[in-house]
Parts: sequence; C-alpha cells; structure tokens
Amino acid sequence: MTRPIDTSRSVNLPLGSDPNLRRHYMVVNQPLQGNLRFGLMLEVLDKVAEETALDYVRRFHPDARVVTAAIDNIFIRNAGDVMRDLAFHARINHVGRSSLEVGIRVEHPGSPPVHIASCYFTMVARSGSGEGATSLALPPLEYAEQLERERMEKAIASREAYRRQQAAALEPPSREEYDLLNRLHKAQEEPGFTGLLAGRLVTESWERMYPEQENVPQTIFGGYLIRRAYELSSICAELVAPERAVIVAVNRINFFHPVLLDDKLHYTSRIVHTGGTSITVEANIERISRDRTSKALSNSCLFTFVNVDPELRHRPVPPVCPTTYAEDARYLEAHRQREAYLIAKREGKFHH
Repeated sequence: MTRPIDTSRSVNLPLGSDPNLRRHYMVVNQPLQGNLRFGLMLEVLDKVAEETALDYVRRFHPDARVVTAAIDNIFIRNAGDVMRDLAFHARINHVGRSSLEVGIRVEHPGSPPVHIASCYFTMVARSGSGEGATSLALPPLEYAEQLERERMEKAIASREAYRRQQAAALEPPSREEYDLLNRLHKAQEEPGFTGLLAGRLVTESWERMYPEQENVPQTIFGGYLIRRAYELSSICAELVAPERAVIVAVNRINFFHPVLLDDKLHYTSRIVHTGGTSITVEANIERISRDRTSKALSNSCLFTFVNVDPELRHRPVPPVCPTTYAEDARYLEAHRQREAYLIAKREGKFHH
C-alpha cells in the first residue's frame, strides 16, 4: 500500500535569483514588508494540489482527472518576502472513498526555513466530464507512522468540524449574540450616526472566460478564479482598513460548479464582519452561460484580513453594522467562525 510520504511533491519558485519572476510576484515595485502577491500564490497552490492528487489517482485510474472541491483552510504564519525563493511542499494526508486531502506547506527555504503558510485542499477523483462525470473509488493510504496517523485524524476532524459549523450556521442567536446584534442595530438609530453599514461595503466585477484561462479543454482553471476573487476581496477590505489590509487566513473556498469557456462571471465581495483588527470578506462567483440560459454559483469564498501599519503591526478597524436579516446572518456566521478560531488557537488545536 501507499504511504503519505510516497505522495510527496515539491515545487520551488526561484524568486531570489529570477528578477523577472520576482517582479511578477511583487505587489508594488518598491520596498514593502509582505510584498508578495497572495493571489498568484493561490494559483500555484491549486495547481500543486491538483498535480499531487492526480499522481496518486492515476496509479489506479490512468485516464482519471481530479477537481478541487474545497480549500478547507489556509493559515498565514509569516509575511512572505518576494526577495527569497518560495517552496511548496505537498503531501496527501488522507484518502476517503473518492476524495483526498492534500496538505501543502509554503516556506522560504533556508536554515532554518521560514514557515509562510499551511494549506489544506479537498480534491475529488472523477471520470468523464460534464453532466456524465462520475466519482471514482480510491484505495486508502497506509499510515505507518504516528505523525501520518495524526495528520489523517486531523483531516477527518476538520471535515467533521466544517459539517458542525454548517449546521450551527442555521442555529438562532444565543443571548450574547442577540445582544451583540442588538447593539449594532441600536447604534444606527443614534442621532449623528456615522458608522459603517455592511450594505455599502460591497465591490463587484464582471469578466468573460477565454481560452487562456483554461486548465483542461472547455474548463476554466480554478486557481485563476480564486485569485480574481481574492484580488477583488482585498480591494473590498480596503473600504474598512484605515491603513493596509493584508491576508491572514482563507477560511473556506467551495467549488460548486465548473466554469466553462465563454461563461460570463459576476464577482461580488462584501465585508460581513470586523473584529478588533480583523476584516472578514465574503466573495461569491456566479457563472452565466453565453446564451444566458444557465446560471449558477460556481464558488463561495471567505477571507480574513487584518489592518496593519508599515511594520505589519495590527491596527484597529471600525465596527461594521449589519442592517438586514441577510446581513445579520452573514455577520453572525463570521463572528462564530472567528470565535471558534480564537478558541482553537488558544487550545493549540490548529491543523498543522
């Protein structure tokens, strides 16, 4: 049987030695801490996850393909330095019936290496394409070492935690949550209210898909889509951040429907919650067919940014006030996720 270590794959971006590549990955062409385009890194991550999963799947199904079902988490540990090489180390942590969790560690190589991010992708093995595509059964991995078993157990626990989170999103507010929402609504009724209304903190964009965005024939590269969603969300976060908004986590990205060549896409990003220094942005991508007979949500994303000063120290952000029932629901869901994240961080339960 195959062990997780047998599925390892590494990719290196030579930013330190290739000036043209380095310029491509810069946010701005001047000295800046964290001057690394995270959106482009998302494209690389999605491709590395795909290739890692595909290597395993094609051992048993030579004509198979894999699709990204979700990005479960990406935690940013340290700011990336565009002047240094960037290494991506991938490995399959768990194989289910037809799905695989691919964990990717991003780091600056060196002695010691600098840990930039930890990432977790759920990939699904498929046969065929379009409406006739079917899932493929996969043999399990063999977990021979304690660390391999721990990563497998964390992958399963993470999936269960997401299911519980989805169920909890439908629960009514607790007393404390009701009081929080009530204070935000009452603030809007005060004379001279100048706070930020969630309904006004929205950015939108439209785009049509062309062959250069394809990954396989007729299907658009998912990494490109989430890069575009991230870039629009970072612009949206700037509506609240008084200084500079930098990404600290991708809470979740779901891939619902494939985007096809010639589809028209509607991107929408909205600020749904702010904490002391954090900004949560929800992004959705809706695909519309060329003949306008088909419309579907292709992706939903949730990003967390923080407001920072030039030294990357966290700085306060103003509160955001929801007004409508839908805004309350989005605010409450993001608030619950933030609370769960803070508890897990305190208890050392990060999925490393």
